[in-house]
Amino acid sequence: MPNMPAFQILEGNYDSGIVLLADHAMSDVPDEYDALGLDPSVFARHVAYDIGIADLTRRLSEQLGCPAVMSTFSRLLIDPNRGEDDPTLIMKISDGAIIPANHPLSREDRARRIDLFHRPYHNACDGVIGKATAAAGGPPLVLSLHSFTPLWRGVPRPWHAGILWDGDSRAPNALIEALAKIDGIIVGDNEPYDGALRGDTMNRHCMTKGIAHALVEVRQDLICDPEGVSLWAKRLAPIFAALNADETMHVRQHFPSRV
Repeated sequence: MPNMPAFQILEGNYDSGIVLLADHAMSDVPDEYDALGLDPSVFARHVAYDIGIADLTRRLSEQLGCPAVMSTFSRLLIDPNRGEDDPTLIMKISDGAIIPANHPLSREDRARRIDLFHRPYHNACDGVIGKATAAAGGPPLVLSLHSFTPLWRGVPRPWHAGILWDGDSRAPNALIEALAKIDGIIVGDNEPYDGALRGDTMNRHCMTKGIAHALVEVRQDLICDPEGVSLWAKRLAPIFAALNADETMHVRQHFPSRV
């Protein structure tokens, strides 16, 4: 067994109507993997985790009084926001960083990482969403929190935040509209990434089950310190709360997926 758990649950009011998920909250790797053969400095970079998201998730969970599930392991070990059959589940190279322990990778080690980290995290997500559904008498609004780099291959990204989604526009449209009303904020609609990915967290736990959801991306340089985290929590908490008050966000409804 590894010397670390695969997830951390932030307890809250399960009847609050909201569940937060943070797939890439932390950058830890079990001791037995010897930092995957990488220099320890790599685990402070965006390739290892979503900078600022653990603190933002904690702050929002506290302000909204809702439960949250955060992964504890680095996505360089295995990426919880990928399906088990996705070729990018365990990356051999990430943004120029070669990962020695991931190539070559035996079938046994791949299966072990899925069994000890990927599946337990998703089982925890299932458990919290199920508990929230039972407590509230209907499905919660599920919001997945991520962060993105201000530059990609040297090109600045203009968005301060992005809302990613697939076929269910209930939460995304409202979030985009609310964020766009904040003075000076540029919000991306399926930017800087497309939110339709078969087997990812939102697809697995929400799209296939008719649960209203959205993936919320915040630019990393805006939440890399306590002041930025506090500001964005103050911005997002009332938006999330207003969205949660909309009864249509708690109706199970299936939409066609783009994947």
